[in-house]
Amino acid sequence: MADRLMKVNAYTTFDLIDATITGHDFETETLAVLNATSPRKHPDRVQLQFEADNMQEEHLPAHMAEVSFSPDEARELAADLEKHADKVEAAEE
Repeated sequence: MADRLMKVNAYTTFDLIDATITGHDFETETLAVLNATSPRKHPDRVQLQFEADNMQEEHLPAHMAEVSFSPDEARELAADLEKHADKVEAAEE
C-alpha cells in the first residue's frame, strides 16, 4: 500500500487485515488498515479509521474512512464486538 493516506506505524491497531469492498456492481477482496485511536492533545473522541489498499482496486480512488465515537459509544461498540467474537468462537468449538 504505497499510496496510503493513513499513517501506519507500530501503534496502528491492524496494519494488514483482509477486507472486502462492495459496490452496486462489484466486490473486491483486498488488504486494509484498521486503526482505533484518539487525539493525543485534548482527547475528546475515539476514532476508528479504515483504509483499503487501492493499488489493485480499480473502482475506488485512494480514500480513508473515519468514524468518531463518544466514550460511551466506543464502549458500546467494544461490547458488541466482544459478543460477536464469543459467538464465532462458540461456533468453532
